[in-house]
Amino acid sequence: MTWDPPRIGARARWTRTITAEDVELYARITGDRNPLHFDAEFAGGTSFGRLVVQGGLTNGLFNALVAMELPGPGSVFLHQEWDYPAPVFIGDIVTAEAEVLEARADKPITRMRCVATRQDGVEVLRGECLVYTVRPQAS
Repeated sequence: MTWDPPRIGARARWTRTITAEDVELYARITGDRNPLHFDAEFAGGTSFGRLVVQGGLTNGLFNALVAMELPGPGSVFLHQEWDYPAPVFIGDIVTAEAEVLEARADKPITRMRCVATRQDGVEVLRGECLVYTVRPQAS
């Protein structure tokens, strides 16, 4: 298959409600059982005021977005640079949005701006990523 680069400015979105089950499953996979995620008394005594979601769940939305939407199947990260300006709480609806900043014509590499927001419009992740799209070999 040939590489058909996405157009500059193309956008895609991926939305998910983050549940307590998501937090537990992520902890099972990664071992991240930070009390900020599981101990309500501990988290309540911090500046967050309540349980927060692991940052990996938030940036994981971009894994789904690039693999399923833009650039699409076969896409994997080469580089990610994320900032987390605000927390995600259990029950928040998070929307990840990516915009193509650059798409190489000679190689299947795409650079994108990434922003994730909660349902109240607050940004919870922002940054850029570089994505490589693996294409099946022509038979």
